[in-house]
Amino acid sequence: MPESGQATLTLETCASINDIPAREWERLAGCTNPFLRYEFFQALEASGCTSEATGWSPSHLVFKSDDKIVGLAPAFLKSHSMGEYVFDWAWADAYQRHGLAYYPKLLIAIPFTPSAGPRLLLAPDLREQLTPEQIHDLLDTLTDKLGAHSWHLLFPDSEDQKLLQHDQELHRIGCQFHWHNHGYGNFEDFLAALTSRKRKSIRKERRQVAEQGISFARFHGRDIPEHVLSAFYVFYQATYLKRGQRPYLNKRFFELLREQLPEHVHLVIAQREGEMIAGALFLAGKTTLYGRYWGCLDEYNQLHFETCYYQGIELAMELGLSHIDAGAQGEHKLVRGFEPVITHSWHGILHPGFREAIENFTHEETEHVLGYFKEAQSVLPFRQQTQD
Repeated sequence: MPESGQATLTLETCASINDIPAREWERLAGCTNPFLRYEFFQALEASGCTSEATGWSPSHLVFKSDDKIVGLAPAFLKSHSMGEYVFDWAWADAYQRHGLAYYPKLLIAIPFTPSAGPRLLLAPDLREQLTPEQIHDLLDTLTDKLGAHSWHLLFPDSEDQKLLQHDQELHRIGCQFHWHNHGYGNFEDFLAALTSRKRKSIRKERRQVAEQGISFARFHGRDIPEHVLSAFYVFYQATYLKRGQRPYLNKRFFELLREQLPEHVHLVIAQREGEMIAGALFLAGKTTLYGRYWGCLDEYNQLHFETCYYQGIELAMELGLSHIDAGAQGEHKLVRGFEPVITHSWHGILHPGFREAIENFTHEETEHVLGYFKEAQSVLPFRQQTQD
């Protein structure tokens, strides 16, 4: 830990975002990433989406030096593994089969959001001083103190990865598909970069949507009417109900998002014969458009691709954003110009026997994911691959 003469660094937790001064959070998190905004976590708590009852007990990390806040991180004590998008159900099952408790676990992540970004919100001086060994030791010690059995840090950005890179700790990777603007001025410029076959295929998909009499309207921030937001929430619920699941987020959360973070919120609504039939909600950051929530009641040919991807690409261009993060999964994005991207997570398993077993699993998984990533790169639909 600190060298002689340095202040002692401590790590503790807060059971509510409201226990952390907003000015301190904003000083360390900034105001450009919608998922790191103080108001985002307030909306999750005020709506009841993150609470002990939902299995998401806020336990935000607070790094202190001489009683001054020098670092923060969004964190939760979890009693399940839902809504994380880095799957550890098999780990939990193995614990259960051996009569051991896997939960609670300490999760350092953005709830219900498989998007990479800063997780360790550290003052620059602290980031320069800390080593990966110190970070992992701090997290291990805190996890044990909280009565948890493991900690998990999901979807860190490249700066956090430097601070987490430790040969003795468990590192997992995954693969998502993101869209990048390689100098396109409009949608036709994007299509021109694709092979002839893929270009024709996308034009056909868009034409099929139009031939069904479907048009689109866009709404932004506080200009989203209540009846439009209500319709969208019905569509959002349907996405989960079709899979036999309850939605993670409630109507109040989306109302608070519209009220407290209007500058980030964009809603695309599909209409047919004067009725709203589907919707997709996007959150805009400094350079990235995040495609987060989508739904429809009835199935229409190619509607999902048009609403979530092609409308999203046009929206990103209009907003001057260079990147679309459309979330987890979706090989179908690949043939539509979305490129494979490696995602990361780090895990601290306190039980030594299970730690060794999980480490072996992560090594095998990494080989598989890297093979999948390389294969995806080889079938990109561009005439000339223009990856970043």
